Amino acid sequence: MRVEPGRAGETWALGPALAPGEPFPFVCAGCGGCCRGRRDLVLSGYDLYRIARRLRLSPRIAAHAFCKEYIAPQSLLPALCLTPDPQTGDCRFLEGGACAIHEARPLACALYPLGQSIDPAAGTAEYRAQLPLCGVQAGGRTLRDYLRDAGIDERTGIDVRWAAACTGLSQRLHAAGGETHPHFRTAVRRIARALYWDYALGDEFYPQFQQNIAALLPLLDRLLAKP
Repeated sequence: MRVEPGRAGETWALGPALAPGEPFPFVCAGCGGCCRGRRDLVLSGYDLYRIARRLRLSPRIAAHAFCKEYIAPQSLLPALCLTPDPQTGDCRFLEGGACAIHEARPLACALYPLGQSIDPAAGTAEYRAQLPLCGVQAGGRTLRDYLRDAGIDERTGIDVRWAAACTGLSQRLHAAGGETHPHFRTAVRRIARALYWDYALGDEFYPQFQQNIAALLPLLDRLLAKP
């Protein structure tokens, strides 16, 4: 068991990796505790697309309204973090003790109280529970049941491919010298378009994501070539 920093600065313990058929009795009690004091919720492009589609806003406008954009120091990639309500410090979408975008909630929210680790090379995801479990206990349920009911199964393939694409893009930026490269900022802006902005909400996310990455890679090769 390892201990890691929690969502609001506390610490929580991660249990051992769970197999799909292992017991996982957690059922959300609807207390809203995981929505309060939330300052670490990083969004993927698919998360942003789903939120934007739910709100009927373009991804760029939704991000401008609800997120902070920054360059992640380790990956050097553009990243988005959902900003808390400035008055309460809680999630912006917590209304009356419930999530106003529940059907489009980000992956981290759907997973809670699970942590997910993705191996991009193997194309697999691993799950560990944050202990002690909150919520209520329901016997006879497995990890597979929880992932299915939370809608994780239906998006895992997209999340794995997103992680693999981001890993490859990060490696390209590092290999080119990172922020020291004269075209680094331009490259990051083009990566942000491919990962987050250039999506039509009337069309499905993944085919657009594939097209965006396919168009981005040769452009990056030219931008990041040795000056």
